[in-house]
Amino acid sequence: MRVNMRKATGAGWVLTAIVFVGVASAAAKTAPPVSAANGMVVCDQRLAAEAGVAVLKNGGNAVDAAVATAFALAVVYPSAGNIGGGGFLVYYGADGKATTFDFREKAPLAATERMFLDARGRLPKNANHEGLDSVGVPGTVAGLVLAHEKLGSRPWAELVQPAIDLAERGFPVSAALSRELSSQAKRFGRYPSSARVFLKEGKVPYQPGEVLRQPDLAQTLRRIQRLGPNGFYRGRTAELIVKTMKEGGGLITAKDLAAYRAVERPPVRGLYRGYEVIAMGPPSSGGIALIEMLNILEGFDLASLRHNSPRYMHVLTEAMRRAYADRAEHLGDPDFNPQIPVQRLLSKDYAARLRASIRMDRASRSDRTRFAEAYESTQTTHLSVVDAKRNCVSLTYTLEESYGSGIVVEGAGFLLNNEMGDFNPVPGVTDSQGQIGTAPNLIAPEKRMLSSMTPTIVVKDGKPVLVIGTPGGRTIINTVLQVILNVVDHNMNIAEAIAAGRLHHQWLPDVTTIEKRAVTRDTLRAYERMGHKTTLINSQGHAMGIMIEAATGRLHGAADPRSADGAALGY
Repeated sequence: MRVNMRKATGAGWVLTAIVFVGVASAAAKTAPPVSAANGMVVCDQRLAAEAGVAVLKNGGNAVDAAVATAFALAVVYPSAGNIGGGGFLVYYGADGKATTFDFREKAPLAATERMFLDARGRLPKNANHEGLDSVGVPGTVAGLVLAHEKLGSRPWAELVQPAIDLAERGFPVSAALSRELSSQAKRFGRYPSSARVFLKEGKVPYQPGEVLRQPDLAQTLRRIQRLGPNGFYRGRTAELIVKTMKEGGGLITAKDLAAYRAVERPPVRGLYRGYEVIAMGPPSSGGIALIEMLNILEGFDLASLRHNSPRYMHVLTEAMRRAYADRAEHLGDPDFNPQIPVQRLLSKDYAARLRASIRMDRASRSDRTRFAEAYESTQTTHLSVVDAKRNCVSLTYTLEESYGSGIVVEGAGFLLNNEMGDFNPVPGVTDSQGQIGTAPNLIAPEKRMLSSMTPTIVVKDGKPVLVIGTPGGRTIINTVLQVILNVVDHNMNIAEAIAAGRLHHQWLPDVTTIEKRAVTRDTLRAYERMGHKTTLINSQGHAMGIMIEAATGRLHGAADPRSADGAALGY
């Protein structure tokens, strides 16, 4: 049964495709990957990729290039690139060293468990995503600094300079960015500080080809360049953030900013058909849910089921259903939830028990007395980097919704996130529409909100073979899953694996969203006859990936064709 036909858009761009195509044709019509011998950067904006590649050419390593790319994205891709948000970085070195950096935002010290509820204990519509109360303490600058301190090789100032140049001199607005700014114009108009940055003369959207300059952001970046984290969490920039908060009734104080720390954490690891999967652990749910699903699916001969056939989609859906239920029940900030059953969730034995509960002829039902997924915006961005020595970085970061809170810090030129909306807002209340009230992700001071971001590196015989990640909110984990399956089980190249049609199920609501390009009419009907409810969408995610040939070490990269300005650049 099909329900609620709707459109789904990416950041400023809608994938236009024939509604129903043959299952295999999505990959067959894909442009070939970009190939390179030395290094490569893949991200959502060409100018940012160019900044990263320039660092690689100058002798920088993958972490150096990731830092430069991330700062540049904060200028040229403002819907998700940021210094006012947070995220995660996964690293795998040529020497076999694997580590991760957690720079997820934190709740302010003044935050409370029921802070977004009205007098009747209910959540007013979107209250936890609007205004300065929705802003978490930003982590991006601290995270990039920590990764560079631990693993970088080039001078810090060199890596921030490309972003300064782009902000100061400006850059031509692309057609996609112009559409985004036009769509956000009314929202920006509510905040004079935002209108001054993103509307021409503070009034009208920029047209394609016009130059967008951000002098206040350039000065903020110069402070970060000169002082590192103290250029953001203390001093002039911190003063401007606190002033904005005080004037607008926000919660973040100078003490919140000074206390923020990024954390280096061990990755979570799994094995899938001889490949090692290295991913982000809590407070990201991505790595655990990804590996749990791969463990379940390892017991099926996916290649013989055929890509996106009804039975193939069925077993993927059932794996997703079970992993997302576990995500909601168990996962949150590990500093506040020391009893997360990580080893059990990652174990092959547990996956075997879950697999045994899957019927091949009939969809399971999502039990509404268990747990559902909280709202999580799709507006995130990802970058993948491999350097000449084959050190690898997979980095995903976000402002939460597109352009975050929509509020620019007056005089500092950057957008603030609205990540507080990723906490469970109503304690104890979980419903079939996706609101969740389970304890691990309730609001608490200095707690990091749960995330679906899934930066991932896949390794074979100690050598990296795939660097992958994507934006997409709740769909992120399932997009990364399907790209990995496309490579390992279906022998697709990286461009085919990323372009191929996708689906998503998240336990509750009990509906599978499917890209229109992913299925034929007959496939959809056969899938629905098993008892699955479906919604057709235009687009899911913007995956950015690099594959490394085992025999030659040559790099092959692809930016998702769903991303209007995405680029894979190498040398």
